[in-house]
Amino acid sequence: MAISSNKEIIYLPLEGVESEHCALIVEKGLAQVKGIDSHKVELNNHRAVITVNNEEVIAEAVNTIKDLGYGVTTVKKTFPVLGMTCASCAGSAESIVKYESGVVNASVNFATGNLSVEYLPNMTNTTKLQKAVQGVGYDLLIEDETSQQETLEAIHAQKFKQLKRKTIWAVLLSLPVVLIGMIFMDMPYANLIMWVFSTPVVLWLGKDFFINAWKQAKHRSANMDTLVALSTGIAYVFSVFNMIFPQFWETRGLEVHVYFEAAAVIIAFILLGKLLEEKAKGNTSSAIKKLMGLQPKTVIVIQADGTEKQTPIEEVNTGAVILVKPGEKIAVDGILISGSSYVDESMLSGEPLPVLKNENEKVFAGTINQKGSFQFKAVKVGKDTMLAQIIKMVQDAQGSKAPVQKLVDKIAGIFVPVVMGIAVLTFILWIILGGDNGAVQGLLAAITVLVIACPCALGLATPTAIMVGVGKGAENGILIKDAESLELAKKVNAIILDKTGTITEGKPVVTEVKWLNNNDVTKDILLSIEKQSEHPLADAVVKHLNDVPTTASLSNFKSITGKGAKADHNNETYFVGNRKLLAENNITIADELLKQANEWGKKSKTVIWFANSKQTLSVLAISDKIKETSVEAIRELQNMGIDLYMLTGDNEGTAKAIAQQTGIKQYKAEVLPQHKADFVKELQQQGKIVAMVGDGINDSTALAIADVSIAMGKGSDIAMDVAKMTIISSDLSKIPQAIRLSKQTVATIKENLFWAFIYNLVGIPIAAGILYPINGFLLNPMIAGAAMALSSVSVVANSLRLKWKQ
Repeated sequence: MAISSNKEIIYLPLEGVESEHCALIVEKGLAQVKGIDSHKVELNNHRAVITVNNEEVIAEAVNTIKDLGYGVTTVKKTFPVLGMTCASCAGSAESIVKYESGVVNASVNFATGNLSVEYLPNMTNTTKLQKAVQGVGYDLLIEDETSQQETLEAIHAQKFKQLKRKTIWAVLLSLPVVLIGMIFMDMPYANLIMWVFSTPVVLWLGKDFFINAWKQAKHRSANMDTLVALSTGIAYVFSVFNMIFPQFWETRGLEVHVYFEAAAVIIAFILLGKLLEEKAKGNTSSAIKKLMGLQPKTVIVIQADGTEKQTPIEEVNTGAVILVKPGEKIAVDGILISGSSYVDESMLSGEPLPVLKNENEKVFAGTINQKGSFQFKAVKVGKDTMLAQIIKMVQDAQGSKAPVQKLVDKIAGIFVPVVMGIAVLTFILWIILGGDNGAVQGLLAAITVLVIACPCALGLATPTAIMVGVGKGAENGILIKDAESLELAKKVNAIILDKTGTITEGKPVVTEVKWLNNNDVTKDILLSIEKQSEHPLADAVVKHLNDVPTTASLSNFKSITGKGAKADHNNETYFVGNRKLLAENNITIADELLKQANEWGKKSKTVIWFANSKQTLSVLAISDKIKETSVEAIRELQNMGIDLYMLTGDNEGTAKAIAQQTGIKQYKAEVLPQHKADFVKELQQQGKIVAMVGDGINDSTALAIADVSIAMGKGSDIAMDVAKMTIISSDLSKIPQAIRLSKQTVATIKENLFWAFIYNLVGIPIAAGILYPINGFLLNPMIAGAAMALSSVSVVANSLRLKWKQ
């Protein structure tokens, strides 16, 4: 926050401070905050008045009041930050916002490109924050959320298009320069041709590196752009000087060299890396976009006179009566007032079976109506719906992660100033100790230091290993979105598994059938009834009996809500449904069928009865089958020393049965989406590195919060968008493979960084001329360029070794 030399009076709007006693507690709390000169609580105005010398105290004062159990009226918002190129840019933008008057908390996440800020609305506003960020060379998108997403996508698309064009041109123009510089250096006009081709690469295609380096320099910091700008800029200027004034060196007995190829190739390589990064960044918002797409744009509102009116979702108010037709999405949260239907609530519970909704039962935005029609009264609209809450939780989770501090950027923060210092020191020492040609040889040595310290190998160390690792994963059916998850997977020591669609198949199937008298006529009648039934479980029975020819003619078919269905065939009534339906019609159950049904019930299978008007003819067991590979995968993960937990929205009996069959010792049943997210946080607070594995929209919040998020490929698109890894086949046995791949990739990155640094550790002192007093050896900048190229080759070659590992 801005620091003032004079005392300043700050007004903090209070919430929940309603009595003298409360005011006294707040005043005592503020008295403990260092830096507050005077303070008082004005009950009538609902505010605290504090006098401070330093506005940095405001954040501490606000947090103190919150810790006491009261509130301060602040605004919390998230804005996209434009123009950031590395993790240190995020730090720079964050610092400037934090020092803005009235800001309580601020953090910039480079991974998501977002600023999360909490501020006092009576002291600052979004326009002031935008101007502060613009002052350090970035920009803040402060449009309302509705149009923000579209604007962001347009900006990303335009940026990606420009970057792609630049990269293609840089590669095309660099190729002839490399060929001439390395192979045909003695051809006529070689230097002039290289200058013509390299100039647009350095001054046009690479201008952003110089602009960003200047921005960093203005704020006394350095990053990878600084090193790229310095090495390419000096190599280019030095080469131009050598080409125009070769006699300057020749009269001093030194050979003339140009380094156009080094300058051009460095820029082409770095642009290629940034292109790949921008492509990945362009996909970060698609999960939120798809979640928002679950809400329909318009609804049918029943007017006071009973007429129907197509109404935009933004105009729907609490209390409105909305009509929902078969197959439509429910737009807002509400209570059913007429009609009944089965509603697919898998986006909330993750469970595959639609839920029967009768009058006075709740319905939620984003869920899908099945075959019936009904009317409901809107209770929660807009940002208050459960769908909106899930969207908000996913956004918060994605934004609350610590910024991705890329290893290379971290190193560059120290490496760049050190290299610059060595280059300057080299030049000074040569002038003092180098004799007549000290200044010339000093300049040559300083440039050699900068050329050999070129960040090519450093820049390639991580991305090449990641690219090969990601490719290796894709070959094995594991899609990996970013380096962070691939790097973290090796450290995972707790895995949370969703049940439905992750451990199990995710759809109900008939697992067993027991007939009293097994004959085709009764099967035919059962199939005919289930084909007409609207009950979700009827589809499982139809699929199971799909090889039975249906010739039975039915009459008087009737669906009995919550119990089953009945129909007549040849003057006999047949029933399909639950035990209650049999009891109401006084149908007897054979002992062998009852015994079998009880056994299935103990395993938490759903039991369906088929009977005529006198006795039960058969009993069917329906359940969600465990995948064939799940048990073995769970055993393998436990053998790796990883704690496993199963969370499910299903009932206790089913959860217990699945846990026993798979060998999972720790599980929780009837878990809601926010409880899954809370459990992830709970494990993280215990110091565990948590992986979340799920396939549904209901898992998306927990996936976003987890350290490593893994989605099943056969699940929802939203789960896959939020997750950083996707198992294409939905096979749990791929997770141990992903962990092993992570270990191999991280080992390769460490090896690459070793090779990238060994050249600098050995090469920089030699380039500076440390051997000159001993044996007269002075490293030629051309050899320095070759050493730099060799370090890049060794790094790429080492990364490619990953391909052949099992």
